[in-house]
Amino acid sequence: MLLAQILAVLIFVVMFTLIIFEKFERHHITLVCGVLTLVFVFGIGLHSWEAVKETLSFHSIFVKEFWFTGGSGASHEPSTGINWATIFFIIGMMVMVEGMARVGFFRWLCMRLAKMVNYKVKAIFIVFMLMSAGLAMFIDSITVILFLATVTIELSTLLKFNPLPMILAEIFCANLGGSATMSGDPPNIIIGTSFGYSFTDFICNTGVIAAISLIFTLVFFYFAYRKDLKVSQTVDISQLPSPESAITDKRGFVISTIIFISSIVLLVTHANTGFSVATIGIFIAVVTLLCAPKHIVEILKKVDYKTVLFFIGLFVVVGGLEQTEILTLIANFIGKISGGNVYLMVAIIIWISAVASAFIDNIPFAATMIPVIQSLSISTGVPLTTLTWSLAMGTDIGGSATPIGASANVVGTSVAAKAGYFVGWKDYCAKAVPATIIVMIISTVYIFAVYL
Repeated sequence: MLLAQILAVLIFVVMFTLIIFEKFERHHITLVCGVLTLVFVFGIGLHSWEAVKETLSFHSIFVKEFWFTGGSGASHEPSTGINWATIFFIIGMMVMVEGMARVGFFRWLCMRLAKMVNYKVKAIFIVFMLMSAGLAMFIDSITVILFLATVTIELSTLLKFNPLPMILAEIFCANLGGSATMSGDPPNIIIGTSFGYSFTDFICNTGVIAAISLIFTLVFFYFAYRKDLKVSQTVDISQLPSPESAITDKRGFVISTIIFISSIVLLVTHANTGFSVATIGIFIAVVTLLCAPKHIVEILKKVDYKTVLFFIGLFVVVGGLEQTEILTLIANFIGKISGGNVYLMVAIIIWISAVASAFIDNIPFAATMIPVIQSLSISTGVPLTTLTWSLAMGTDIGGSATPIGASANVVGTSVAAKAGYFVGWKDYCAKAVPATIIVMIISTVYIFAVYL
């Protein structure tokens, strides 16, 4: 066992280090490390074919509860290794989003809202922050920021203002909005499918924290950037392009809107209907493709398969830590240093998660911590839900503090840089760090007051 533990930790550390330095593509790193885990940890270290089967977890796909829970809620036994429910759901949502992007949905929405506030920059600033948070509740934050930042730059060119403050605020709000739902942020998808939490569970818990935090966030960013939200010259708004010009396919636009609304309804009600997130993801993908038969190849080509492969490799590596009981040892250590104090234990989880996620990808961190908090709950008697919401808020929000903490940060700053608006660490962290601390304090106080 000792050899297997050493190998599992070594592979994990190497994987994390390579991800941080970004010298190689993330999916290549996790896939190679996943194969090394299968060969060296399970094969040489444990000599266990059973560990390989449990980690690959192909058998879970062929269980009825994987697709349909019978209306008993989303509860099922937490999976070990590759979380195929997460994989299927992410693929499905990616297909839907690409279908929406093809018909111009996101550009139309941004232009429509800008027109509603008469193209006033400060009003656009507030509206776009709200839209960023709102969209990120249901759509991957990377996609939200990709389109929102692009449209923001386009509007800044037309209205003659600096788009950088708006983009940075949008990034933060996207991460905050993603924390509110099970589908909003990859760590939440992993948490939800692993522990069997429903969409409603997240809305009623992390959603409340996010809503409270959003109010403070809007106020903070408005006063932080209000002097920067100035137009350099007068613009004739009558000459601006209409929102309808963004729509490339009117029929496809209507269909995509219906599919999007349907996906929200299915997610909100899945604990009652019994349809799992895997079923919802596959269903939405199939419907999207069937409704655009001439564009199936185009849509499928644009799906981010690298992220999917990244997840698969990551789950295998984390499975190595789980099978060798390393994660149990970490849980016991947290329980020991907290001295049985529930408040200290929760504070450790939420703040350590936040600090770690500010510098390393929050997805592998969340995947690593899930079995840790499960073991911690069993050994200490602290309700799993309390530890879950602490982990979710820490990983979701902590990543907002730095340019590399979350994928949305990287995408948003990259879009800005391509347009000639470079964002350094100093400029990014000057506002993001205080905003992150504010939200983390709110989260900690709320969890202490409501759950302890």
